[in-house]
Amino acid sequence: MDVSLTLWVLTILGLCALVAVDFFIGRKPHDVSIKEAGIWTVVWIALAALFGIGLLIWGNSQASGEFFAGFITEKSLSVDNLFVFILIMAKFSVPTHLQQRVLLFGVLIALVLRAIFIAAGAAVIANFSWVFYIFGAFLIYTAWKLIQEARSDDEEEEFEENRLLKSVEKKFGVADRYHGTKLFIQEHGKKVMTPLLVVMLAIGMTDILFAMDSIPAIFGLTQDPYIVFTANAFALMGLRQLYFLIGGLLKKLVHLSYGLSVILGFIGVKLVLHALHESGVHVPEISIPVSLAVICGVLIVTTITSLMASKKQAEAETSPKDSIDV
Repeated sequence: MDVSLTLWVLTILGLCALVAVDFFIGRKPHDVSIKEAGIWTVVWIALAALFGIGLLIWGNSQASGEFFAGFITEKSLSVDNLFVFILIMAKFSVPTHLQQRVLLFGVLIALVLRAIFIAAGAAVIANFSWVFYIFGAFLIYTAWKLIQEARSDDEEEEFEENRLLKSVEKKFGVADRYHGTKLFIQEHGKKVMTPLLVVMLAIGMTDILFAMDSIPAIFGLTQDPYIVFTANAFALMGLRQLYFLIGGLLKKLVHLSYGLSVILGFIGVKLVLHALHESGVHVPEISIPVSLAVICGVLIVTTITSLMASKKQAEAETSPKDSIDV
C-alpha cells in the first residue's frame, strides 16, 4: 500500500488528537467504573473498525485484512500483558484512583518505543530478507516458551524491578509515599521521584519486552510499516479502559497462554514460509484471509474453553465435600 507523507502526517495528528481526548477524559484521578470502562472500550474498538473499513474503501482489501489481522493479534497480546500490569500495580501498591493515570502514561511510553522498533524493523526487513528466518524462529521459540510456562505449576510470579529502573531510583531517590499526580517533589532540599513516576517507568520499560514478540508477530502478517504502526497504535489505545473492564476476568482466561502460543507459532511458520519463498523456494504461502480466520478461531475457542474450565473449577471449589458415614 502506497502511503504518502501527507497521509502519514494526518494519521499521526489524528492519533495525537485521540490521545489528547483520552488524556482529557482521565485528567482527573478517579476510580474507573465498569460502565465507564465498557463504554470507552467499545468506542476504541469501533474506531479501529472504522479505520479498517476506511482502508478497505480508500485502499484495498489486502491492506484492510492485514490491519484487522494485526490489530486482533496485537490486542490479544496486550490482554496477556495486562497480567503483568496487575503485578506491577500490586508491587507498588498504586491507589485505585491513580491507576488510570499510570496506564495512560505507560501507554504513551509504549507507543513511542514501538514506533522506534517498527521503524528499525521495517528498515532491517527492507534490506535483509533473511531476517524473516530469525523472526519466525523467535516466534516459534516464544510459542513453545509460553506453553512451558502455562504448564508449569509454579506459584504466581511477582514483578521484579530491572537493573535500569533500580539505577534510576538510586540516582534520583524515591519518596516514601504517593503525592497525588506529582512526579517529582522536594524532600530535604533534594528533588526526588514519587512512586507514581517509578510505576510509569516500570510499565514503559516492561513494554520493551512485550514488543520483542509483538513486533515480529505483526511483521509476519504484513510488511507495510503504515499498517504495522496503526494496528499497534489502535491496539494500545483503549488498553487503559480494557484493564479496568476485564481486570477481574483475567484469571478466568486460564487457556489464554495456550491460545497465544498457537497464534505466535502459526505466525512463526508463516514467516519461515515467506522467507523460503523470498529465497526462491517453491512453498505455499499463507494468505491474510486464512491468517485472520485462524487467529479469530483460536481466540474464540480459547475463550470458550477458558470460561468452561473456570466454571468447573469454581463449582468444584464451592460444592460441599462428600460426607462420610460412620
